[in-house]
Amino acid sequence: MNIEAIKSIYFFEMARTRRTLLQSVVSPVISTSLYFIVFGAAIGGRIQEIEGVSYGAFITPGLMMLTLLTQCIGNGSFGIYFPKFTGTIYEVLSSPISMIEIVLGYVGAAATKGLMIGTIILITASLFVDLSIAHPFAMLFFFVLTAITFSLFGFIIGIWAKDFEQLNLIPMLVIPPLVFLGGSFYSIDMLPPFWQAVSHFNPVLYLISGFRWSFFEISDVDPLASAAIMLVFLALCMSVLTWIFRTGYRLRN
Repeated sequence: MNIEAIKSIYFFEMARTRRTLLQSVVSPVISTSLYFIVFGAAIGGRIQEIEGVSYGAFITPGLMMLTLLTQCIGNGSFGIYFPKFTGTIYEVLSSPISMIEIVLGYVGAAATKGLMIGTIILITASLFVDLSIAHPFAMLFFFVLTAITFSLFGFIIGIWAKDFEQLNLIPMLVIPPLVFLGGSFYSIDMLPPFWQAVSHFNPVLYLISGFRWSFFEISDVDPLASAAIMLVFLALCMSVLTWIFRTGYRLRN
């Protein structure tokens, strides 16, 4: 294992966060504050509590997941796409670095940045509402697993994308609707039976529900099912990535 190579990729990617500190850190904090102000005032005034939890606290796990998914996919995809776009990917591919080490460097950096932003969102949310974490270890499990899984997913998107339009297609047009319709701001028990059944086909529902359970011990689905879905998705991403490395799919164009 070439540790120095992994560190070089990792710290190079982390340095990009420091160069774009305003976009990377300040923007998510402002967005989260606006969510609390808008949703807290507009909806929180009508819905005081959901299953015994104040509405502001109830939406906090959903907001964290929305930010975490967006950040991890965006950082994971851009990290590998930009070297392809500029042509510097050839320097990486021609160096004595294995594909596993490349993945550890890029995905590790994307996951770290996502976890940092998610933590900042949690701290920001605590300024607006009273939060308690019923199961800290379960919360860390879902938090870290989500960051790694969707950073890996973003890495695959970055390899697949041929241009910036494709690069932003899934993070901008697919992920936000799934998060919003996955119970981020409501419990699916509030929906009619038909739409409750439809919501169970949304994989993000399991992610948000399991993460919310770690905070308040309330969930729309079994937390074990949430963990199982996440592990299956992680295994699927690893299988796709293994196929990409074996075939060299779009690594050089």
